[in-house]
Amino acid sequence: MNTEQNKQTVIDFFDQMSNGNVEGFVNLYHEGGAVWTSGDTLISGTQKKAEIVEFAGRIYEAFPDGIKFKIISMTAEDDRVAVEAESEGMHVSGVMYQNFYHFLFIFKNGKVLLLKEYMDTEKVTDILCGGQRPVL
Repeated sequence: MNTEQNKQTVIDFFDQMSNGNVEGFVNLYHEGGAVWTSGDTLISGTQKKAEIVEFAGRIYEAFPDGIKFKIISMTAEDDRVAVEAESEGMHVSGVMYQNFYHFLFIFKNGKVLLLKEYMDTEKVTDILCGGQRPVL
């Protein structure tokens, strides 16, 4: 795959996430795919594709009206696409959740092999995790 096709896959990925289509964005992962989330939060760490399917559904339980992602900028080279993005959605707690991200997508055979997610982890802890932190 070329960089333009990889960039289009990333655009499709965020469109599917913003539309709440779990199957749509999970299908963009390679069979050996994984997501790694930064920080020391309850959602930090690495999840393989099977775990992503389970975890992804819970995202939309936390955002019954959905969560929207907006790509700010994107750069592609070889098998990598780097993305600056922001999100916004009303959390079930009644608090508006907004975050800023850097995502690094690494591709294999046109599918997402690894997605690395960097964001404001304090917002994740405060809103998504209700202030709870993992026991380290």
